[in-house]
Amino acid sequence: MPLKLDGSCRCGGVRFTVDSHTPAPYQFCYCSICRKQQGGGGYAINLGAIAETLEIKGKDRIGVYRAEIKDDEHPHCEASSGERNYCRDCGSALWLYDPNWPDLVHPFASAIDTELPKPRSRVHLMLKYKASWVEPDIRNGDETFDLYPKLSIADWHRKHGMWVD
Repeated sequence: MPLKLDGSCRCGGVRFTVDSHTPAPYQFCYCSICRKQQGGGGYAINLGAIAETLEIKGKDRIGVYRAEIKDDEHPHCEASSGERNYCRDCGSALWLYDPNWPDLVHPFASAIDTELPKPRSRVHLMLKYKASWVEPDIRNGDETFDLYPKLSIADWHRKHGMWVD
């Protein structure tokens, strides 16, 4: 049975639940979109969850941000298909939904109130775009990628024995 994740924004105006087979916060993204939308240590951590299980209280307070992308991989500015949901009252980033993968939703670990399992190792991705002031805390066993990792969130969880049935 998947793990039920409870999440909320900082002001409590938005609360949500979603079921996840892949709840380990192992993937640190350093792209400018994640870094600037979430702040913190210069990266964001998103999880994987089952879109059809997402239940939301406070929907009227949710805003959606679609980033415009222009970088080495996207020389012409284009709107991201990813819909970053956030609380319009306090600004908390909540989850990302991308219609290209309609079965998935990606809650930000920072919005989850449920105790999450500690990952056995971590993946640092999009290091090509990290801010110059960021010093990634790369530990023994961590993997690093200039762009994207080879394994999907689901495949990483299966490989590391962290998949929740």
